[in-house]
Amino acid sequence: MAASAVLVVLLASALAGAAAGGDIVHQDDQAPKIPGCSNDFVLVKVQSWVNGKEEDEYVGVGARFGPKIVSKEKYANRTQLTLADPIECCESPKAKVSGGLLLVKRGKCKFTKKAKLAEAAGASGILIINHGTELYKMVCEKNETELDIHIPAVLLPQDAGLALHTLLTDGDKVSVQLYSPDRPVVDTAEVFLWLMAVGTVLCASYWSAWSAREAISEQEKLLKDGHEVSVNVEGGGSSGIVDINVISAIMFVVIASCFLIMLYKLMSTWFVELLVVIFCIGGVEGLQTCLVALLSRWFRPATESFVKVPFFGAISYLTLAVSPFCVVFAVLWAVYRQYTYAWIGQDILGIALIVTVIQIVRVPNLKVGSVLLSCAFLYDIFWVFISKRWFHESVMIAVARGDKTDEDGVPMLLKIPRMFDPWGGYSIIGFGDILLPGLVVAFALRYDWADKKSLRSGYFLWSALAYGTGLLITYVALNLMDGHGQPALLYIVPFTLGTLISLGWKRRELQNLWFEGEPERVCTHMHMMMQPPQAKDVSSGSSSS
Repeated sequence: MAASAVLVVLLASALAGAAAGGDIVHQDDQAPKIPGCSNDFVLVKVQSWVNGKEEDEYVGVGARFGPKIVSKEKYANRTQLTLADPIECCESPKAKVSGGLLLVKRGKCKFTKKAKLAEAAGASGILIINHGTELYKMVCEKNETELDIHIPAVLLPQDAGLALHTLLTDGDKVSVQLYSPDRPVVDTAEVFLWLMAVGTVLCASYWSAWSAREAISEQEKLLKDGHEVSVNVEGGGSSGIVDINVISAIMFVVIASCFLIMLYKLMSTWFVELLVVIFCIGGVEGLQTCLVALLSRWFRPATESFVKVPFFGAISYLTLAVSPFCVVFAVLWAVYRQYTYAWIGQDILGIALIVTVIQIVRVPNLKVGSVLLSCAFLYDIFWVFISKRWFHESVMIAVARGDKTDEDGVPMLLKIPRMFDPWGGYSIIGFGDILLPGLVVAFALRYDWADKKSLRSGYFLWSALAYGTGLLITYVALNLMDGHGQPALLYIVPFTLGTLISLGWKRRELQNLWFEGEPERVCTHMHMMMQPPQAKDVSSGSSSS
C-alpha cells in the first residue's frame, strides 16, 4: 500500500486547488467600465421553441453593455429568432427585423458595433455565436467613451449557436426567450462539502493518532516483559508507515508540477480513463483498509487468521472477504460514473483513500509540516493564478474541470451537485486540499495524545478549527470572485500553520514541536538499562555513584 499511497499523494497534490465556476474566459481587467458599459457578467438561459414545440435550453453570457436581463422566467418574453444577413452583422442588415432577436456570428468587428446595427434594424436583442466552445466576455473597447445601447446582447458557445443556425437555415420557425436566474448566496452543496472535508480530516487524524498510540503501547508492553525491541518512533514501527522528510517535502513541488503539466498536456478521453483506473485501484485499497479496520473488532478471529495468496503474500481472512465487495463497488462506479448519482460512489472511494493515506503517510515534526504546506501554498498559487501568463488559462482549473474531454472533471476530487442552484453543476474540492493539511492536523493530535494533553490545552482542536476556518474563507472567496476558481491552500495554509506556530511559541514548546515532533519523556526502563553500575567505596564498605 505504501507505493500506491505515494502515487496517490502526488496525483492528489497535483489537484490541490479548489476549482469552481463556469467556462467564462477573457480577462477584462484592462477593459474600461464606462457609462452604458458597466454590467456584471451573468450567465443567461436561452430557452428555444422549434415550430411551436419546446426544445433545448442553451447557456450564454450577457455582455458588459446593454440593459440588464430579467432574472425570473415569468418576466421573460418569447421572441422570434431571425438569422442576420450578412451573418456577421458588421454591416447594416439587409432587412428590418421588426422586434425579433437577431442571430449573428462573431466576426472581426466590435461587439458593440453589432449591437448598434441590430438595434438600428429593429431587433429586440442579439445572440452572437462564438468561435469556440467557451463563453467569452463581451466588453467595451478602450477608445469608446459612452454607449447608448438598449437591447440585450448574449454570446453563445459555438455548439449551441450552430445548432440554432442549422434550424434557421433548414427553414424551421425558432423562438427563444432570455432570462438570468440569480444564484443562491450560499448553496447547501458548499455546506455539505465543507462538512465532508473537515469530517474526513478529523476521522483520519483520530485513526492516525490511535494507530501511533497502539504501536507505542505494544512497544512498552514488550519492553516491560523484557523483550528486545527496535523502537522506531519516527517511522511508527514496522507497519508500513511512510515518514515525510524535508527533502521529499521540497521535491513535492517539482514532482507534483510535472504531474500537473502531464495531466494538462495529455488531457483527453483516453487519459481520463487511465486516471479512472488509477483512482479505482487506490480507492479499492483505501476502502478495503478502512472496512477491515472497522470490522476487525467484531471479527477478530478472521483478522488474526491468514492465508497465503500468490503475488500478495499473507492476507487475513477478513481482508479476503472484504476485497471482492471493494472491487465490485469501484468497478460499478467506473462503469456508471456518468450517471446522476455517481458522485456518491466517487466521494466514498475518495474519502476512504484520503483517510488511509493520512494514516500511512506521516509528518514527523512541525518543521517538515511547515515546509510541506509552504511548498504547497506556493505551488497552488502558481498553478491557479500565475500559470495563465504562459498557458493563457489556469492550468489547475482546466485539469480539474476535465477540459478537452467529455468527462465532468477528473476523479481526484470530492464533489456534490448544487441542488438549489438554477445553473446546476458541482461544488468541488481537490484531494490535496484535504490531504496535505490533514497530515499536519493528524500530527497535532498524535503529539497531544503522546503528551497526554487535554483538548483545550493541546494543538489538535485549534489546528482543526483553523483548517475549517481557512476552507470556509475559500468558499466565501469563491462567491465574492464570481465563481472563479480559487487556490484553497492560499487560505488554509496560513490559518493552519499560523495557529500551530503561534500556539507553540506562546506555550514555549515550539522548539520541541519544530525539531522533535514528540513530547519530552524519559523511558524509565531504558534509563535503568543505560545507567552505569555503582562503584564500591572499599575504604568505607559503602556504595557511591
